[in-house]
Amino acid sequence: MSAHESYALLERQLLLQLGDRLKRLRKAQRLGTVELAARAGMTRNTLRAVESGDPAPSIGTYLRVMSILGVGGDLALLAGDVLQPAPAGSAAARSRHPAPVVQVRVRADPTRHQLQDLQSLALHEEAVRLAKADPAQVQQAKDTLQRWLATGDVRSAALWREWEDILKAGAWRKVLAHTRRAQQLRQASPLVTTLSAETRQAILQQVGELKKGIAIGDELGDAPEEQP
Repeated sequence: MSAHESYALLERQLLLQLGDRLKRLRKAQRLGTVELAARAGMTRNTLRAVESGDPAPSIGTYLRVMSILGVGGDLALLAGDVLQPAPAGSAAARSRHPAPVVQVRVRADPTRHQLQDLQSLALHEEAVRLAKADPAQVQQAKDTLQRWLATGDVRSAALWREWEDILKAGAWRKVLAHTRRAQQLRQASPLVTTLSAETRQAILQQVGELKKGIAIGDELGDAPEEQP
């Protein structure tokens, strides 16, 4: 599995955690979605996308919400010079002491069903990407859906009928949303059946790494050598 594939899921988890944090901050400050959306100059749907960790809104959109909630400084810290290496020739650069190692470990919380939700979301995001590139993938999902409907399973029939409309219209955002209904649709999905075993295994491996925790930051072996 490539480093790009590994970090794709990590980035998705970070956005989900950021959206959840912003939502909790809004509620702690007793702000409704209507009020916050108005103050941020965006629609409620855009605010919902931010709070669900949707990658579609721009970084500026996220920053407006963060600023109103009082955590814009977090991004300002990253954008500033505080985290830059010491200038060449400075006392800090000449120091014989090893540079401090800074790492952040990111993991999904299995007690809150984050792993299952993230795994399902990652599988569907990849399936949607492939479906957009190859209409044959959509037809394959439609064929699978018709076989399922022919079984007469009344428990899943409503979700499968909804999937008929989704596949016909290409209404992918309905499936990729961070809502209860989207989760239900993903659980009854014919789309992920189009994924190859190799693709499934790669995503499951990424989820397994998140379960253990992925460290972001300096590696222990990257500290500069001491000057003679």
